[in-house]
Amino acid sequence: SIIENMYYTYWLKTSILYLKGCCNMKGMIQMNNLNEILFSEIEEFRALGNKFLSGELSKMDFKGASGGMGVYAERSGKTFMARFRMPAGIASIKDLKLIYDFANRYKVESIHITTRQAMQLHGITIDEVCNIMKEGINKELYIRGSGGNYPRNVSASPLSGVEKNEVFDISPYATAVGKHFLNKIYTYKLPRKFKVAFSSNDKDESHVTATDLGFLAVIENEIQYFKVYLGGGMGNNSRLSVSSGQLIKPEDILYHVEALTELFINEGDYVNKGKARIRYIKERMGDEKFIKCYNSYLEKVKAEGNLKIKVETKVYDKSGIETSVKNIRLISQKQMGLYSVYVHPMGGQLKTENLKLIIDKIEDMDDVEIRLTMSEGLYIRNLNGEEAQTLLDLTVGMGGNTSLEYSTCCIGVPTCQMGILESQSTLNEILSYFKEKNFTKDILPPVHISGCTNSCSVHEIGTIGFRGKKKNIQNELINVFELHFGGELGIGRTKLSKIYGDIKQVEVPNFLFELASAVDNSSKNFATWMKQNINEFNKIVSKYIV
Repeated sequence: SIIENMYYTYWLKTSILYLKGCCNMKGMIQMNNLNEILFSEIEEFRALGNKFLSGELSKMDFKGASGGMGVYAERSGKTFMARFRMPAGIASIKDLKLIYDFANRYKVESIHITTRQAMQLHGITIDEVCNIMKEGINKELYIRGSGGNYPRNVSASPLSGVEKNEVFDISPYATAVGKHFLNKIYTYKLPRKFKVAFSSNDKDESHVTATDLGFLAVIENEIQYFKVYLGGGMGNNSRLSVSSGQLIKPEDILYHVEALTELFINEGDYVNKGKARIRYIKERMGDEKFIKCYNSYLEKVKAEGNLKIKVETKVYDKSGIETSVKNIRLISQKQMGLYSVYVHPMGGQLKTENLKLIIDKIEDMDDVEIRLTMSEGLYIRNLNGEEAQTLLDLTVGMGGNTSLEYSTCCIGVPTCQMGILESQSTLNEILSYFKEKNFTKDILPPVHISGCTNSCSVHEIGTIGFRGKKKNIQNELINVFELHFGGELGIGRTKLSKIYGDIKQVEVPNFLFELASAVDNSSKNFATWMKQNINEFNKIVSKYIV
Protein backbone atom coordinates (compact mmCIF):
# COMPACT_ATOMS: atom_id res chain seq x y z
CA SER A 1 0.00 0.00 0.00
CA ILE A 2 1.03 3.63 -0.37
CA ILE A 3 1.43 3.96 3.38
CA GLU A 4 3.55 0.82 3.72
CA ASN A 5 5.74 1.99 0.83
CA MET A 6 6.12 5.39 2.45
CA TYR A 7 7.11 3.82 5.79
CA TYR A 8 9.62 1.61 4.03
CA THR A 9 11.09 4.60 2.19
CA TYR A 10 11.38 6.55 5.44
CA TRP A 11 12.93 3.58 7.19
CA LEU A 12 15.48 3.00 4.40
CA LYS A 13 16.49 6.65 4.16
CA THR A 14 16.72 7.20 7.87
CA SER A 15 18.56 3.94 8.48
CA ILE A 16 21.26 5.02 6.02
CA LEU A 17 21.49 8.43 7.70
CA TYR A 18 21.59 6.72 11.07
CA LEU A 19 24.55 4.55 10.07
CA LYS A 20 26.35 7.61 8.72
CA GLY A 21 25.60 9.64 11.82
CA CYS A 22 26.35 7.19 14.61
CA CYS A 23 28.95 8.30 17.10
CA ASN A 24 31.70 6.07 18.38
CA MET A 25 29.55 5.32 21.42
CA LYS A 26 27.10 2.60 20.42
CA GLY A 27 23.50 3.70 19.98
CA MET A 28 24.14 7.46 20.33
CA ILE A 29 23.48 10.04 17.65
CA GLN A 30 24.79 13.55 17.57
CA MET A 31 21.95 16.07 17.64
CA ASN A 32 22.87 17.55 14.28
CA ASN A 33 22.56 14.12 12.65
CA LEU A 34 19.18 13.55 14.30
CA ASN A 35 18.06 16.89 12.94
CA GLU A 36 19.36 16.00 9.47
CA ILE A 37 17.24 12.85 9.51
CA LEU A 38 14.12 14.68 10.64
CA PHE A 39 14.66 17.45 8.10
CA SER A 40 14.86 14.83 5.34
CA GLU A 41 11.28 13.75 6.00
CA ILE A 42 9.55 17.12 5.84
CA GLU A 43 9.21 17.78 2.11
CA GLU A 44 7.98 14.26 1.48
CA PHE A 45 5.41 14.75 4.22
CA ARG A 46 4.38 18.13 2.74
CA ALA A 47 3.74 16.39 -0.59
CA LEU A 48 1.72 13.71 1.19
CA GLY A 49 -0.36 16.40 2.93
CA ASN A 50 -1.11 18.06 -0.39
CA LYS A 51 -2.19 14.71 -1.85
CA PHE A 52 -4.61 14.39 1.05
CA LEU A 53 -5.93 17.90 0.43
CA SER A 54 -6.46 17.17 -3.26
CA GLY A 55 -8.34 13.95 -2.50
CA GLU A 56 -5.64 11.60 -3.80
CA LEU A 57 -5.18 10.13 -0.31
CA SER A 58 -7.95 9.01 2.05
CA LYS A 59 -8.37 10.32 5.60
CA MET A 60 -7.37 6.99 7.13
CA ASP A 61 -4.33 6.56 4.88
CA PHE A 62 -3.17 10.07 5.70
CA LYS A 63 -3.74 9.49 9.40
CA GLY A 64 -1.64 6.32 9.21
CA ALA A 65 1.29 8.40 7.97
CA SER A 66 0.72 11.75 9.67
CA GLY A 67 0.31 10.52 13.26
CA GLY A 68 3.93 9.48 13.44
CA MET A 69 4.89 12.94 12.27
CA GLY A 70 2.98 14.43 15.20
CA VAL A 71 0.24 15.78 12.94
CA TYR A 72 -3.46 15.01 12.47
CA ALA A 73 -5.93 16.30 9.90
CA GLU A 74 -8.92 18.02 11.44
CA ARG A 75 -12.59 17.46 10.72
CA SER A 76 -12.76 20.16 8.03
CA GLY A 77 -10.29 18.22 5.91
CA LYS A 78 -8.46 21.48 5.26
CA THR A 79 -6.64 22.25 8.50
CA PHE A 80 -4.32 20.31 10.79
CA MET A 81 -3.15 19.88 14.38
CA ALA A 82 0.51 19.73 15.46
CA ARG A 83 1.47 18.28 18.87
CA PHE A 84 4.74 19.21 20.59
CA ARG A 85 6.77 16.63 22.53
CA MET A 86 7.38 17.94 26.06
CA PRO A 87 8.86 15.07 28.12
CA ALA A 88 7.83 15.12 31.79
CA GLY A 89 5.58 18.08 30.98
CA ILE A 90 8.58 20.39 31.30
CA ALA A 91 7.74 23.57 29.39
CA SER A 92 10.84 25.73 29.24
CA ILE A 93 10.58 29.46 28.70
CA LYS A 94 12.43 28.98 25.40
CA ASP A 95 9.92 26.42 24.14
CA LEU A 96 6.91 28.36 25.38
CA LYS A 97 8.10 31.51 23.63
CA LEU A 98 8.46 29.54 20.39
CA ILE A 99 5.01 27.94 20.75
CA TYR A 100 3.53 31.38 21.44
CA ASP A 101 5.32 32.74 18.38
CA PHE A 102 3.86 29.97 16.20
CA ALA A 103 0.36 30.53 17.60
CA ASN A 104 0.57 34.29 17.18
CA ARG A 105 2.07 34.05 13.69
CA TYR A 106 -0.60 31.65 12.43
CA LYS A 107 -3.48 33.32 14.29
CA VAL A 108 -4.22 30.42 16.64
CA GLU A 109 -6.33 31.86 19.46
CA SER A 110 -5.91 29.01 21.99
CA ILE A 111 -3.26 26.40 22.69
CA HIS A 112 -4.59 23.04 23.89
CA ILE A 113 -2.88 21.41 26.88
CA THR A 114 -3.28 17.64 26.58
CA THR A 115 -3.75 14.85 29.12
CA ARG A 116 -0.27 13.67 28.16
CA GLN A 117 1.46 16.89 29.30
CA ALA A 118 1.94 18.18 25.76
CA MET A 119 0.71 21.20 23.81
CA GLN A 120 -1.22 21.28 20.54
CA LEU A 121 -1.82 23.94 17.90
CA HIS A 122 -5.06 23.58 15.95
CA GLY A 123 -6.41 25.05 12.73
CA ILE A 124 -3.14 25.41 10.82
CA THR A 125 -2.35 24.62 7.16
CA ILE A 126 -0.06 21.87 5.90
CA ASP A 127 2.58 24.45 4.94
CA GLU A 128 2.38 26.02 8.38
CA VAL A 129 2.79 22.54 9.91
CA CYS A 130 5.93 21.94 7.87
CA ASN A 131 7.29 25.39 8.74
CA ILE A 132 6.72 24.58 12.42
CA MET A 133 8.56 21.28 11.99
CA LYS A 134 11.58 22.97 10.41
CA GLU A 135 11.87 25.85 12.84
CA GLY A 136 11.16 23.56 15.79
CA ILE A 137 13.95 21.17 14.78
CA ASN A 138 16.39 24.07 14.50
CA LYS A 139 15.42 25.18 18.02
CA GLU A 140 15.13 21.66 19.51
CA LEU A 141 11.36 21.62 19.92
CA TYR A 142 10.01 18.51 18.23
CA ILE A 143 6.68 17.08 17.14
CA ARG A 144 7.99 13.89 15.49
CA GLY A 145 6.45 10.72 16.96
CA SER A 146 3.98 12.55 19.19
CA GLY A 147 1.14 10.61 17.56
CA GLY A 148 0.71 7.37 15.63
CA ASN A 149 2.39 4.08 16.48
CA TYR A 150 5.28 5.61 18.39
CA PRO A 151 6.49 6.12 21.96
CA ARG A 152 4.40 9.05 23.16
CA ASN A 153 5.31 11.92 25.45
CA VAL A 154 6.81 10.56 28.70
CA SER A 155 4.59 11.65 31.59
CA ALA A 156 5.71 12.59 35.11
CA SER A 157 4.35 13.92 38.38
CA PRO A 158 4.02 17.67 37.67
CA LEU A 159 5.31 18.82 41.08
CA SER A 160 8.23 16.41 41.20
CA GLY A 161 11.25 18.14 42.67
CA VAL A 162 9.24 20.58 44.78
CA GLU A 163 6.38 18.54 46.29
CA LYS A 164 6.41 18.08 50.05
CA ASN A 165 5.45 14.40 50.13
CA GLU A 166 7.40 13.12 47.15
CA VAL A 167 9.73 10.13 47.52
CA PHE A 168 12.38 11.62 45.25
CA ASP A 169 12.57 13.78 42.13
CA ILE A 170 11.79 11.58 39.12
CA SER A 171 12.04 14.46 36.59
CA PRO A 172 15.56 13.74 35.30
CA TYR A 173 14.71 10.07 34.71
CA ALA A 174 11.55 10.89 32.77
CA THR A 175 13.54 13.41 30.75
CA ALA A 176 16.23 10.80 30.02
CA VAL A 177 13.65 8.36 28.64
CA GLY A 178 12.15 11.16 26.55
CA LYS A 179 15.57 11.88 25.03
CA HIS A 180 16.15 8.17 24.47
CA PHE A 181 12.93 7.93 22.46
CA LEU A 182 13.63 11.10 20.50
CA ASN A 183 17.15 10.09 19.51
CA LYS A 184 15.79 7.17 17.50
CA ILE A 185 12.16 8.20 17.02
CA TYR A 186 12.30 7.61 13.26
CA THR A 187 13.36 3.95 13.68
CA TYR A 188 10.25 2.66 15.45
CA LYS A 189 7.70 0.41 13.79
CA LEU A 190 5.43 -0.54 16.68
CA PRO A 191 2.02 -2.22 16.48
CA ARG A 192 0.49 0.87 18.14
CA LYS A 193 1.38 3.65 20.58
CA PHE A 194 3.56 3.08 23.63
CA LYS A 195 3.26 5.17 26.82
CA VAL A 196 5.74 5.50 29.70
CA ALA A 197 5.04 7.24 33.02
CA PHE A 198 6.96 8.23 36.17
CA SER A 199 5.31 8.95 39.52
CA SER A 200 7.10 10.45 42.51
CA ASN A 201 4.54 9.41 45.14
CA ASP A 202 1.37 7.42 45.82
CA LYS A 203 -0.94 10.01 44.26
CA ASP A 204 0.19 8.61 40.88
CA GLU A 205 -0.66 11.75 38.95
CA SER A 206 1.17 10.40 35.89
CA HIS A 207 -0.88 7.15 35.79
CA VAL A 208 1.84 4.49 36.27
CA THR A 209 -0.92 2.13 37.46
CA ALA A 210 -2.85 2.50 34.21
CA THR A 211 -0.28 2.73 31.42
CA ASP A 212 2.01 0.55 29.28
CA LEU A 213 5.13 1.01 31.41
CA GLY A 214 5.23 2.83 34.72
CA PHE A 215 7.99 3.66 37.21
CA LEU A 216 7.04 4.50 40.81
CA ALA A 217 9.63 6.11 43.09
CA VAL A 218 10.20 4.16 46.32
CA ILE A 219 12.87 4.13 49.03
CA GLU A 220 13.98 1.03 50.90
CA ASN A 221 16.79 1.07 53.45
CA GLU A 222 17.46 4.69 52.48
CA ILE A 223 18.17 3.68 48.86
CA GLN A 224 16.23 5.01 45.88
CA TYR A 225 14.50 2.50 43.61
CA PHE A 226 11.73 2.31 41.06
CA LYS A 227 8.87 -0.15 41.26
CA VAL A 228 7.90 -1.24 37.76
CA TYR A 229 4.30 -1.48 36.47
CA LEU A 230 3.38 -3.15 33.19
CA GLY A 231 0.59 -3.59 30.67
CA GLY A 232 -2.08 -1.07 31.61
CA GLY A 233 -3.84 1.45 29.43
CA MET A 234 -7.00 3.40 28.70
CA GLY A 235 -9.36 3.04 25.75
CA ASN A 236 -11.60 0.23 24.63
CA ASN A 237 -11.11 -2.62 27.11
CA SER A 238 -9.17 -0.46 29.57
CA ARG A 239 -6.87 -2.40 31.89
CA LEU A 240 -4.85 -1.58 34.98
CA SER A 241 -1.12 -2.25 35.14
CA VAL A 242 0.44 -5.11 37.08
CA SER A 243 3.56 -4.87 39.21
CA SER A 244 6.58 -6.71 37.84
CA GLY A 245 7.38 -7.67 41.43
CA GLN A 246 10.82 -6.13 41.50
CA LEU A 247 12.56 -2.97 42.61
CA ILE A 248 15.12 -1.63 40.17
CA LYS A 249 17.97 0.84 40.39
CA PRO A 250 17.08 4.14 38.71
CA GLU A 251 20.18 3.89 36.54
CA ASP A 252 18.69 0.76 34.90
CA ILE A 253 15.43 2.22 33.57
CA LEU A 254 16.44 2.10 29.88
CA TYR A 255 16.89 -1.68 30.07
CA HIS A 256 13.25 -1.92 31.08
CA VAL A 257 12.12 0.53 28.39
CA GLU A 258 13.92 -1.46 25.72
CA ALA A 259 12.76 -4.83 27.07
CA LEU A 260 9.08 -3.89 26.86
CA THR A 261 9.62 -2.24 23.47
CA GLU A 262 11.10 -5.45 22.05
CA LEU A 263 8.37 -7.56 23.63
CA PHE A 264 5.77 -5.27 22.05
CA ILE A 265 7.38 -5.48 18.61
CA ASN A 266 7.62 -9.26 18.68
CA GLU A 267 4.36 -10.12 20.44
CA GLY A 268 2.07 -7.26 19.38
CA ASP A 269 -0.75 -7.59 16.85
CA TYR A 270 0.12 -5.88 13.56
CA VAL A 271 -3.06 -7.13 11.87
CA ASN A 272 -5.91 -6.18 14.21
CA LYS A 273 -5.42 -2.53 15.24
CA GLY A 274 -8.13 -2.89 17.89
CA LYS A 275 -6.03 -5.53 19.66
CA ALA A 276 -2.63 -3.96 19.13
CA ARG A 277 -1.90 -2.45 22.55
CA ILE A 278 0.41 -4.03 25.14
CA ARG A 279 -2.50 -4.72 27.48
CA TYR A 280 -3.86 -7.26 25.01
CA ILE A 281 -0.58 -9.19 25.09
CA LYS A 282 -0.82 -9.28 28.88
CA GLU A 283 -4.43 -10.41 28.67
CA ARG A 284 -3.63 -13.12 26.12
CA MET A 285 -0.71 -14.50 28.11
CA GLY A 286 -2.04 -13.94 31.63
CA ASP A 287 -0.16 -11.83 34.18
CA GLU A 288 2.32 -14.49 35.30
CA LYS A 289 3.37 -15.57 31.81
CA PHE A 290 3.50 -11.97 30.64
CA ILE A 291 5.88 -10.97 33.45
CA LYS A 292 8.01 -14.04 32.76
CA CYS A 293 8.16 -13.13 29.08
CA TYR A 294 9.07 -9.55 29.98
CA ASN A 295 11.90 -10.74 32.23
CA SER A 296 13.29 -12.89 29.43
CA TYR A 297 13.48 -9.80 27.19
CA LEU A 298 15.05 -7.90 30.06
CA GLU A 299 17.84 -10.47 30.37
CA LYS A 300 18.42 -10.30 26.63
CA VAL A 301 18.63 -6.50 26.57
CA LYS A 302 21.02 -6.44 29.53
CA ALA A 303 23.29 -8.92 27.77
CA GLU A 304 23.41 -6.87 24.58
CA GLY A 305 24.92 -3.64 25.85
CA ASN A 306 25.28 -0.95 28.47
CA LEU A 307 22.18 1.20 28.80
CA LYS A 308 22.87 2.49 32.28
CA ILE A 309 22.22 6.20 32.68
CA LYS A 310 23.55 8.89 34.95
CA VAL A 311 21.42 11.94 35.69
CA GLU A 312 21.80 15.15 37.60
CA THR A 313 19.02 16.11 39.98
CA LYS A 314 18.29 19.81 40.19
CA VAL A 315 19.03 21.54 43.47
CA TYR A 316 16.32 24.06 44.37
CA ASP A 317 18.20 26.65 46.40
CA LYS A 318 16.35 29.85 45.53
CA SER A 319 15.81 32.19 48.46
CA GLY A 320 12.26 31.95 49.73
CA ILE A 321 9.85 34.57 51.02
CA GLU A 322 6.91 33.45 53.16
CA THR A 323 3.39 34.58 52.34
CA SER A 324 0.23 34.52 54.43
CA VAL A 325 -2.00 34.38 51.36
CA LYS A 326 -4.52 31.51 51.28
CA ASN A 327 -5.69 30.37 47.85
CA ILE A 328 -6.84 27.03 46.45
CA ARG A 329 -4.41 27.53 43.56
CA LEU A 330 -1.41 28.21 45.81
CA ILE A 331 0.74 25.21 46.79
CA SER A 332 3.55 25.39 49.33
CA GLN A 333 6.68 23.66 48.12
CA LYS A 334 9.01 21.60 50.29
CA GLN A 335 11.53 24.41 49.88
CA MET A 336 10.80 26.95 52.63
CA GLY A 337 9.20 30.15 51.36
CA LEU A 338 8.72 28.85 47.81
CA TYR A 339 5.41 28.14 46.10
CA SER A 340 3.72 26.85 42.97
CA VAL A 341 0.64 28.47 41.41
CA TYR A 342 -1.84 26.29 39.54
CA VAL A 343 -3.65 27.49 36.41
CA HIS A 344 -6.41 25.41 34.84
CA PRO A 345 -7.70 26.84 31.55
CA MET A 346 -11.27 25.68 30.91
CA GLY A 347 -11.11 22.48 28.86
CA GLY A 348 -7.35 22.80 28.58
CA GLN A 349 -7.74 25.73 26.18
CA LEU A 350 -5.04 28.23 27.14
CA LYS A 351 -5.60 31.50 25.32
CA THR A 352 -2.55 32.52 23.32
CA GLU A 353 -2.69 36.04 24.76
CA ASN A 354 -2.68 34.60 28.29
CA LEU A 355 0.39 32.49 27.56
CA LYS A 356 2.14 35.68 26.49
CA LEU A 357 1.15 37.42 29.73
CA ILE A 358 2.58 34.54 31.78
CA ILE A 359 5.81 34.42 29.78
CA ASP A 360 6.34 38.17 30.05
CA LYS A 361 5.77 38.09 33.80
CA ILE A 362 8.03 35.18 34.71
CA GLU A 363 10.82 35.74 32.22
CA ASP A 364 12.65 38.16 34.51
CA MET A 365 11.97 36.17 37.69
CA ASP A 366 14.73 34.02 39.10
CA ASP A 367 14.59 30.28 38.27
CA VAL A 368 10.82 29.98 37.67
CA GLU A 369 9.53 26.84 35.95
CA ILE A 370 6.36 25.71 34.21
CA ARG A 371 5.16 22.11 34.29
CA LEU A 372 2.11 20.84 32.43
CA THR A 373 -0.25 18.40 34.13
CA MET A 374 -2.12 15.26 33.07
CA SER A 375 -5.36 17.15 33.72
CA GLU A 376 -4.88 19.93 31.13
CA GLY A 377 -3.50 22.48 33.55
CA LEU A 378 -0.12 23.94 34.40
CA TYR A 379 1.95 24.76 37.47
CA ILE A 380 4.08 27.88 37.64
CA ARG A 381 6.73 26.64 40.07
CA ASN A 382 9.52 27.91 42.27
CA LEU A 383 8.03 31.28 43.13
CA ASN A 384 8.80 33.17 46.30
CA GLY A 385 5.83 34.49 48.23
CA GLU A 386 5.81 37.88 46.53
CA GLU A 387 6.12 36.35 43.08
CA ALA A 388 3.37 33.86 43.90
CA GLN A 389 1.01 36.70 44.81
CA THR A 390 1.84 38.43 41.53
CA LEU A 391 1.09 35.28 39.53
CA LEU A 392 -2.13 34.59 41.43
CA ASP A 393 -3.32 38.09 40.56
CA LEU A 394 -2.20 37.79 36.93
CA THR A 395 -3.89 34.42 36.31
CA VAL A 396 -7.11 34.95 38.26
CA GLY A 397 -9.22 35.12 35.09
CA MET A 398 -7.32 32.55 33.06
CA GLY A 399 -9.04 29.45 34.41
CA GLY A 400 -11.12 27.81 37.08
CA ASN A 401 -11.16 27.92 40.86
CA THR A 402 -13.47 25.00 41.70
CA SER A 403 -13.03 21.28 41.15
CA LEU A 404 -15.78 21.28 38.53
CA GLU A 405 -13.97 24.04 36.67
CA TYR A 406 -10.87 21.84 36.82
CA SER A 407 -12.64 19.29 34.61
CA THR A 408 -10.78 17.53 31.81
CA CYS A 409 -12.13 17.64 28.28
CA CYS A 410 -10.89 16.45 24.88
CA ILE A 411 -10.93 18.81 21.89
CA GLY A 412 -13.94 17.03 20.35
CA VAL A 413 -16.22 18.08 17.48
CA PRO A 414 -16.04 20.28 15.42
CA THR A 415 -12.23 20.05 15.47
CA CYS A 416 -11.36 16.37 15.94
CA GLN A 417 -11.65 14.15 12.89
CA MET A 418 -12.54 11.16 15.09
CA GLY A 419 -14.92 13.04 17.38
CA ILE A 420 -18.60 12.20 17.75
CA LEU A 421 -19.89 14.86 20.16
CA GLU A 422 -18.95 18.42 21.08
CA SER A 423 -17.13 17.80 24.35
CA GLN A 424 -15.81 21.36 24.76
CA SER A 425 -19.30 22.80 24.22
CA THR A 426 -20.73 20.32 26.71
CA LEU A 427 -18.26 21.44 29.39
CA ASN A 428 -19.09 25.08 28.69
CA GLU A 429 -22.81 24.27 28.95
CA ILE A 430 -22.26 22.58 32.33
CA LEU A 431 -20.32 25.51 33.74
CA SER A 432 -22.78 28.05 32.30
CA TYR A 433 -25.73 26.15 33.79
CA PHE A 434 -24.17 26.22 37.27
CA LYS A 435 -23.45 29.91 36.84
CA GLU A 436 -27.05 30.61 35.78
CA LYS A 437 -28.23 28.80 38.91
CA ASN A 438 -25.78 30.89 40.96
CA PHE A 439 -24.25 27.67 42.29
CA THR A 440 -20.67 28.61 43.14
CA LYS A 441 -19.91 26.11 45.90
CA ASP A 442 -17.05 23.66 45.33
CA ILE A 443 -19.12 20.46 45.59
CA LEU A 444 -18.53 18.13 42.65
CA PRO A 445 -15.18 16.59 41.66
CA PRO A 446 -13.77 17.30 38.20
CA VAL A 447 -15.60 15.54 35.40
CA HIS A 448 -13.84 13.88 32.48
CA ILE A 449 -15.46 14.35 29.07
CA SER A 450 -14.37 12.34 26.02
CA GLY A 451 -16.19 13.18 22.81
CA CYS A 452 -15.95 9.68 21.35
CA THR A 453 -15.04 6.11 22.29
CA ASN A 454 -11.39 7.07 22.68
CA SER A 455 -10.17 8.03 26.16
CA CYS A 456 -8.53 11.41 25.60
CA SER A 457 -10.00 12.68 28.89
CA VAL A 458 -9.14 9.40 30.71
CA HIS A 459 -12.79 9.15 31.75
CA GLU A 460 -12.24 5.54 32.86
CA ILE A 461 -10.26 6.60 35.94
CA GLY A 462 -12.24 9.72 36.78
CA THR A 463 -14.78 9.92 39.60
CA ILE A 464 -17.33 11.15 37.04
CA GLY A 465 -16.69 10.45 33.37
CA PHE A 466 -18.60 10.86 30.12
CA ARG A 467 -17.97 9.13 26.79
CA GLY A 468 -19.69 10.57 23.73
CA LYS A 469 -21.64 8.47 21.24
CA LYS A 470 -24.83 8.33 19.17
CA LYS A 471 -27.83 6.24 20.20
CA ASN A 472 -31.00 5.26 18.37
CA ILE A 473 -33.94 6.28 20.56
CA GLN A 474 -37.41 5.75 19.08
CA ASN A 475 -35.99 5.71 15.54
CA GLU A 476 -34.07 8.93 16.07
CA LEU A 477 -30.28 9.16 16.36
CA ILE A 478 -29.58 11.12 19.56
CA ASN A 479 -26.38 12.57 21.04
CA VAL A 480 -25.72 10.79 24.33
CA PHE A 481 -22.91 10.53 26.84
CA GLU A 482 -22.19 7.19 28.44
CA LEU A 483 -21.93 7.82 32.20
CA HIS A 484 -18.86 6.40 33.95
CA PHE A 485 -18.68 6.61 37.72
CA GLY A 486 -16.36 5.62 40.54
CA GLY A 487 -12.99 5.57 38.81
CA GLU A 488 -10.01 6.31 41.04
CA LEU A 489 -6.29 6.92 40.75
CA GLY A 490 -3.54 6.25 43.28
CA ILE A 491 -1.12 3.52 44.28
CA GLY A 492 -3.16 0.71 45.79
CA ARG A 493 -6.39 2.56 44.93
CA THR A 494 -6.55 2.81 41.16
CA LYS A 495 -9.72 1.31 39.74
CA LEU A 496 -11.75 1.60 36.58
CA SER A 497 -15.12 3.30 36.62
CA LYS A 498 -18.48 1.54 36.41
CA ILE A 499 -20.68 2.23 33.38
CA TYR A 500 -24.19 3.31 34.43
CA GLY A 501 -25.80 3.90 31.02
CA ASP A 502 -26.44 6.76 28.61
CA ILE A 503 -27.61 10.31 29.32
CA LYS A 504 -28.77 12.66 26.58
CA GLN A 505 -26.16 15.32 25.90
CA VAL A 506 -28.67 18.11 26.58
CA GLU A 507 -29.47 16.60 30.01
CA VAL A 508 -25.88 16.35 31.29
CA PRO A 509 -25.88 19.83 32.95
CA ASN A 510 -29.24 19.08 34.64
CA PHE A 511 -27.97 15.74 35.93
CA LEU A 512 -24.81 17.22 37.42
CA PHE A 513 -26.69 20.13 38.96
CA GLU A 514 -29.20 17.82 40.63
CA LEU A 515 -26.35 15.67 41.94
CA ALA A 516 -24.48 18.72 43.28
CA SER A 517 -27.66 20.04 44.93
CA ALA A 518 -28.29 16.72 46.69
CA VAL A 519 -24.75 16.67 48.08
CA ASP A 520 -24.97 20.33 49.12
CA ASN A 521 -28.26 19.77 50.95
CA SER A 522 -26.67 16.99 53.01
CA SER A 523 -23.89 19.25 54.34
CA LYS A 524 -21.41 16.45 53.55
CA ASN A 525 -18.53 16.39 51.14
CA PHE A 526 -18.97 14.49 47.89
CA ALA A 527 -16.96 11.38 48.84
CA THR A 528 -18.78 10.95 52.16
CA TRP A 529 -22.18 11.53 50.55
CA MET A 530 -21.48 8.89 47.90
CA LYS A 531 -20.56 6.29 50.50
CA GLN A 532 -23.64 6.94 52.62
CA ASN A 533 -26.23 7.73 49.95
CA ILE A 534 -25.70 5.28 47.09
CA ASN A 535 -29.45 4.62 46.83
CA GLU A 536 -30.20 8.31 46.42
CA PHE A 537 -27.44 8.54 43.81
CA ASN A 538 -28.94 5.62 41.88
CA LYS A 539 -32.37 7.29 41.96
CA ILE A 540 -30.94 10.49 40.50
CA VAL A 541 -29.09 8.58 37.78
CA SER A 542 -32.16 6.51 36.87
CA LYS A 543 -34.10 9.69 36.05
CA TYR A 544 -31.67 10.53 33.26
CA ILE A 545 -30.64 7.18 31.79
CA VAL A 546 -32.14 6.52 28.35
